[in-house]
Amino acid sequence: MIEGIKGELIVSCQALEDEPLHSSFIMSRMALAAKEGGAKGIRSNSVEDIKAIKEQVDLPIIGIIKRVYDGADAFITPTMTEVDELMQAKPEIIAIDATASTRPYGESLSDLMVKIKEKYPQQKLMADCSTLEEMKMAEQIGFDYIGTTLVGYTQQSKKDKIESNDFQLIRQAVETINKPIIAEGNIDTPEKVRHVLELGVYSVVVGSAITRPQLITKKFVEAIHNQ
Repeated sequence: MIEGIKGELIVSCQALEDEPLHSSFIMSRMALAAKEGGAKGIRSNSVEDIKAIKEQVDLPIIGIIKRVYDGADAFITPTMTEVDELMQAKPEIIAIDATASTRPYGESLSDLMVKIKEKYPQQKLMADCSTLEEMKMAEQIGFDYIGTTLVGYTQQSKKDKIESNDFQLIRQAVETINKPIIAEGNIDTPEKVRHVLELGVYSVVVGSAITRPQLITKKFVEAIHNQ
């Protein structure tokens, strides 16, 4: 089932508590709409949303839990607690912050990976990275998929913020990393989706450009007022 995402689109269906579409029901219908549009996978945040989405679609899910810990910058499935919670919903892939950012309780990413592999040896894991060095490390410690999810969102990757169709970092990753690469982040047009797939990524995630209507609306409004 997971193999179905190869060369295809994954739609991120997420809405945080302060967003107008925050609701497991709404996210489940958003996932259904994505499936009807041809998406072959879903990325979802929280056990509740994943369970609701599974009731509506039979697509593979990349599951995460976003949780902030004091004194830590890593917030995407940052500890074993979130992994245990996600296993209640059994997403096909669990994505984890695999950046060099500070982590809760000072735990290293490699130590967390050892715990996950021992407890859930069959679970597929995706590394949410922000630099090429982090991608290389994630590959070394056993992640099944390498994501470009956090490029430009960490202190160490600010200079790598993707602003054009060139996607140089993705190009370098494809040339360097042997594990499947899932492109994500600032891929907000059909043309960019096609471009990164042509570069050789395994699949591509699109979120805000499809599932956050407040941001989509904002682009149109800005086009009116910034003439």
